This record gives sequence, structure tokens and C-alpha cells, in this order.
Amino acid sequence: MTVRESSALDNAAEFEWQADDIFGRIATRYDRLCDAFSFGIHRLWKRKVARRIASENWDVLLDGATGTGDIILRVLTQEGVEGRTILASDVSAKMLAIAGERLSRHSAAVVLKLLDAENMPSVPTHSVDAYSISLGLKICNRRLALQEALRVLKPGGRLIILEASNIPWAVLHRVYLAYMSVCMPVLGWLATGGDASAYKYLLQGIREFPTAEGLAEELENMGFENVVFERLSLGIVAIHTARSPSEENGA
Repeated sequence: MTVRESSALDNAAEFEWQADDIFGRIATRYDRLCDAFSFGIHRLWKRKVARRIASENWDVLLDGATGTGDIILRVLTQEGVEGRTILASDVSAKMLAIAGERLSRHSAAVVLKLLDAENMPSVPTHSVDAYSISLGLKICNRRLALQEALRVLKPGGRLIILEASNIPWAVLHRVYLAYMSVCMPVLGWLATGGDASAYKYLLQGIREFPTAEGLAEELENMGFENVVFERLSLGIVAIHTARSPSEENGA
């Protein structure tokens, strides 16, 4: 297997943020892009995963791809999150700045951190109770990001992922991908003012991301336990949850 082939297995979008600051360029239009691509359905997905995150048992949550803060805002509206701490992180300073403005009235609960999910040396090992990442794994090296999640989680800590997935009916999934191949460039061009790389990376990430079963297997192979997933919108996306090994099992 060549280096490029190996990289493609880990990074569905074959995206390198160091070489293309696409999310910095589209930060102010990112939410509009999400609305355009999903016809607003992403709001339902985010509401669902926010409820799932809030329902888990944690005192400190690290969110690995906060973006403009959409999901963290929804988490903060859930019951039972009072007194908890959220470390909201992103690799894009401009995206994180927007999140900071939106989350400013929650400064007592939210700490903003500029972090690369693939490499977070400033976050101590076994220091957070839960780790979440939403719609970010398809545009990064997911193997490195998930290894970091496993490292920073306390034994028995919870992992929550919202990400692109597969419609289990092959014909319908092919129709969906064909639709995205035609509509995403048009909608993306309109939403980003003609920035082609924005939708190029996202479309590539959707096409090449593992199935729900495939991602679950990757998580188990990495050492995560109790891996389960739930498909949303027929399987356009899925929520995966897992647990890091307990001290007994990890010893």
C-alpha cells in the first residue's frame, strides 16, 4: 500500500488544514453552508447529539471540533449540565472566535482552546471524562484524532461521535451520493461565494468515510469498548458512542 493510499484510509477528505485554511476563510458562512447542504436537517442531528452528550456522566467534556459553537450551545440548554465544564476546541482560530462570541454568556462553564484534534500535547493524559467530536472526523486523520481521544479520556470515559455515515440500502445510498455530487458544488459555490475547496473536501469526506459498521469496528480495534451506533435520517449520519477501557481492562 502506498503512503497516499494509507493516508486516504485515515483521512477521508484527504484534507490538510496546514496547507489550506479553508475553514478560516468560510468561518462566517459555515453555518449557512451546513443549512444549504442539509436543507436544515443538520439542526436536528445537532439537537440529537447534544442531548446524547448531556445525558452522559461527566464533569469535564472536551469537544474536539467545536466550529462555530452550534452543538455546545445546544448542550448548554440541556438539563443537568449545570456545574460541568466544557473545553470547546477547534483547529481554526477564526471558527473558534465565532464560537467564543456565541458562547460568551456561558464563560463560567466553557473554556475555549485552540487545538489540533490529531495532536493535543497540552491536554494531559486521562484528564477528561468525555470527548465529543461532530462532523469533524471526515476532514481530519481520524486514526490520529481517535488515538488522542483515547489518550485524554479517563479510564471508562465516554466518547460521542456525530459523523457522516451510510444509508444501508445500497441503491438509495448511491442515489444520495449522486445527488450530493450534483447539488453540493452548486449549493457550496453559492454559500461560500465560489470557494471550491470548501465543498470539494466535504464531498470527498462524505464519499470516502467508513460505514457505520466500519467506524464501529475501527473504534473497537483501537481499544474502545461498548461501541454502539444509531443512524439518523436513514443513515446520512450516525451517532457512535463508546467507552475507553477501564483501569482493570486497560492494565
